Amino acid sequence: MSTEDNFKRQERKAYRMVIILFSLFFVFIAGSFLHSKIKTYFGGNQSHTNKAAGTTIESGIKNGIHMRTGLIAAQGFMTVVNNCTSCHSSKIIIQNRMNKESWNTTIKWMQETQSLWDLGKNQEIIVNYLTNNYPIEDKGRRENLLDIYWYELEN
Repeated sequence: MSTEDNFKRQERKAYRMVIILFSLFFVFIAGSFLHSKIKTYFGGNQSHTNKAAGTTIESGIKNGIHMRTGLIAAQGFMTVVNNCTSCHSSKIIIQNRMNKESWNTTIKWMQETQSLWDLGKNQEIIVNYLTNNYPIEDKGRRENLLDIYWYELEN
């Protein structure tokens, strides 16, 4: 093997090492970026107080509301976020107010027809959170219409 061939082989090896090191650097930077985004998305563990506004912001929570989802930040809400909002919007959770039996029936239906996984002991945490923070509201009939202007339709 000539010296020139040996030099070319060493040169290719050096190029490969540069590419590998660049790739590892890129993976490290991308991983760090994604880690910070994931931490922020799921609430992180940062906390501070905004004294001027009179609010406490903990993990993306302002005035007791989780900012990303709009859910009440009470015991069990992260279990709800992690298990429920991966399939649907938190808005559907907020608008559906049910008792424990109805929530358990709904969860069973989602497991049978919508491919929801077995929640195990998380199911009780989720149902307790939902019934405590989004209880059934007695709305009754709508209010009577007032000041109605009636007019006749022409044929």
